[in-house]
Amino acid sequence: MSDFGNHMRILTHIIVALLALSTAVRAGRGDKTGTAAATELLIPVGARSIALGGACLATMTSIEAIHSNPAGLARAPYSTVTMVSHMTYLADIAVNYAAVSTTIANVATLALSIKSLSVGDIFVTTEDNPDGTGEVTSPTVMVIGGTLARRVSDRISVGITSNLIYERMAKVAATDIAFNVGLQYNGLGGIDGLNFGVVIKNLGPRMRYDGDGLIREAKVDDALRNSSPIKIAGSSSELPSTIEIGLGYMRPVLESNYVVLSATFQNNNFADDEYRFGGEYVMQNIFSFRAGYVYSSPEDGREYIYGLSTGIGIHTTLENVDIMTDYAYRAVKYFSGNHVVSLTVGF
Repeated sequence: MSDFGNHMRILTHIIVALLALSTAVRAGRGDKTGTAAATELLIPVGARSIALGGACLATMTSIEAIHSNPAGLARAPYSTVTMVSHMTYLADIAVNYAAVSTTIANVATLALSIKSLSVGDIFVTTEDNPDGTGEVTSPTVMVIGGTLARRVSDRISVGITSNLIYERMAKVAATDIAFNVGLQYNGLGGIDGLNFGVVIKNLGPRMRYDGDGLIREAKVDDALRNSSPIKIAGSSSELPSTIEIGLGYMRPVLESNYVVLSATFQNNNFADDEYRFGGEYVMQNIFSFRAGYVYSSPEDGREYIYGLSTGIGIHTTLENVDIMTDYAYRAVKYFSGNHVVSLTVGF
């Protein structure tokens, strides 16, 4: 049997073992869906990652790794990288993303990123005016991140991202902080091209809304006084933390072409477990063709709305500057599909 066949057989066995191991992890809490705070943290960014179904945490390098696995940022092939991305999300919501990274003296790689949601205008309603007050508000949802990644050996890299979360709706707002910690191991089992990755995301304190919008006019029954303003204390909610484990295998095929296969298991404390699979074929380091699939098996009548994703990429070089243009499409039940466009520049 050829080396490629042996490697594929080993990779298949490891993926099966990984999926079997995932059943030992505490099952996701799908019954808590919709009760987490700051769920914008879970929205993926980057056309390449989305086209691969988010299965690339073991193989993603450079700037898109900030979201999938910050450890991959340490393996950026460029000293400085910038990226902008736009996605048409659900219900006419747009997700905009921008990031920049730089490597300092071959010691560590630093990055800054910002994700913002464009929700549009919403009519203000109250208890007394459920049909609307005539006012219009535009929510602000933003995540600002800082990432530090470093190679600790020729095979192992680690990374950490600190995300500042800010949400504002009319007269109430909430601010919180969350951390992502990841690791990548290249050449697993001594097999070139076989990579392992693990990442823990969205670790942080509970999030609580506050502001003048929580002030109500009320009267205390057992007090001899007129009604007065009282601020209601909003309840706090946990962040949607996840644990993700993945494998990836890159293998040259033909001349100057290669294929990348990847698989990831995700456990979410506020949703059902997900199994992600992705494949990419790169021709002459210019054209990339990608596909991914996400599988989840909800219980109690819940439905999972995502599944197949596809995408393409074009890599060009202009005066020693690499330019990557990527597009992805993700099918969604009950909504229009997500379209994602990304532009990455490395030098």
